Amino acid sequence: MLVSRRGRRSCCHSTVQRTQIREVLDQVMDFPWKWLLVFFMVEVIQAADPPSHMNHFIRVVESIEAQNPGLEPQALVKELRRVARLDSPFIQTYLGVLDKQSRRLVANATVQEYLPSAIQHEVTQSGVEKGVVFTSDGTTVALAPLLLGIEAGLQSVSRGRVRGLYPLTLGKTLGVSFLHHFRSHSPTHRLGPDGCWDSVTSPKVFTLSGAPSLATDAQVTGCMDGVILGMEVSNPARRPAKLTTLLKGYYNYRLGAKGLDSAPRLISAKRRDNFMQLTRLDQLKKQVMGALVVHQKLNRGKLKQKKAKKETLERIIEAGMHEFEARYLVCPAIIPRCHWGAEPYRGTPTILSLPLSFMYIHHTHSPSKPCLSFAECSRDMRSMQRFHQDDRGWDDIGYSFVAGSDGYIYEGRGWHWQGAHTKGHNSKGYGVSIIGDYMDRLPPRRTLRLVKHNLASCAVLGARLVQDYVVHGHRQVVNTSCPGDALYANVQTWDHYKEVQS
Repeated sequence: MLVSRRGRRSCCHSTVQRTQIREVLDQVMDFPWKWLLVFFMVEVIQAADPPSHMNHFIRVVESIEAQNPGLEPQALVKELRRVARLDSPFIQTYLGVLDKQSRRLVANATVQEYLPSAIQHEVTQSGVEKGVVFTSDGTTVALAPLLLGIEAGLQSVSRGRVRGLYPLTLGKTLGVSFLHHFRSHSPTHRLGPDGCWDSVTSPKVFTLSGAPSLATDAQVTGCMDGVILGMEVSNPARRPAKLTTLLKGYYNYRLGAKGLDSAPRLISAKRRDNFMQLTRLDQLKKQVMGALVVHQKLNRGKLKQKKAKKETLERIIEAGMHEFEARYLVCPAIIPRCHWGAEPYRGTPTILSLPLSFMYIHHTHSPSKPCLSFAECSRDMRSMQRFHQDDRGWDDIGYSFVAGSDGYIYEGRGWHWQGAHTKGHNSKGYGVSIIGDYMDRLPPRRTLRLVKHNLASCAVLGARLVQDYVVHGHRQVVNTSCPGDALYANVQTWDHYKEVQS
């Protein structure tokens, strides 16, 4: 008897669901690895309320590959687009009209129902963002632009030159959002925001943390991944035999002891670095303009507002691209408190008076090992918060921000709440700690760069730090060995490091 992990609820499945399961079993019985596949397919089909997680999406796509041996990635992404009904005139301009007479590759009714809800992007009036999935590295990704970018790359006939890659991903998304912001009579945003999942272990609902723009963080992240993976598969020599091989390698890579320093190039934790290497901002501006022009032509007569002049569009896009560069290319990706499982602040936070003048560098000492995954870093953040709140009696985790060796910054008290990191100096600067003990060794180079360059530059651009801010090691102003001998020696070489003025 086959029993899924949801076996306790199997008695509640309808007759229709049981019939679907039998149909799938009949389809796969001829394969030599049939029993492993059967067990897997039962799990996929019986997921009546599936999690919005990239791993679940990949498992569903694997089930389609298993039912269609030898299925090429290009045919599969076209089928995903057909089932998800992503076939607007704008998409057809670059990818062509879908062949409605082609053989249907997704036969299972449950999968046919799941795919549109997983892929089609929507933000509800209550601020719930749909068509996005949580990933193993702690980020949230919109699936539609990811898949459109991959399809554009797979149908490319010239390596590195992918027709429609930018329009289908970032071009239209950014252009429409920038234009909407310009024309709106009520306060709106050009970009963002991020949001919070109801659960990171079994995510179902993603609620935005503020008023939505037409280019949320999850959309932009999906767009960037679509550009990166689309450009990758435009090279025939790098095209995988299966779509799921590409997705698993990108989203589920496990870092080794050296963190990102020894990791392969094509992984999600290197998203922003890879995007910057592929994309020049002046070229992206032209792509946004071109996509917006195509969008307006296709919707002539449908748009309520009069078509904007070219000079006006150029100014709108220029302003928007400055914000895009700061938010996604200069600033590091920051894992919000809700995702690492923070307990609430105890009491009322003291609000900082910005901009601040100092950045104080710490190491955690305990935990003593660098964290190398979202799961590890989140566990360490919760451990430190418990120690600071329960053992030391503080209101919250003491640090403003914490750097993991997984490629991400973790939000502590953040930009606006005064921390408890550097006694006597908490109102003057941000306390930034790197997870690990750095008495005798340094953090990975990329972790140092996250703090030294990305986080600091982000703070200056956002007017949270003054331009001539000063970096101090914790030991310079408090009697402590923190941030460790090795790390402190490195901090002394930073451009903004200064000795304490008596």
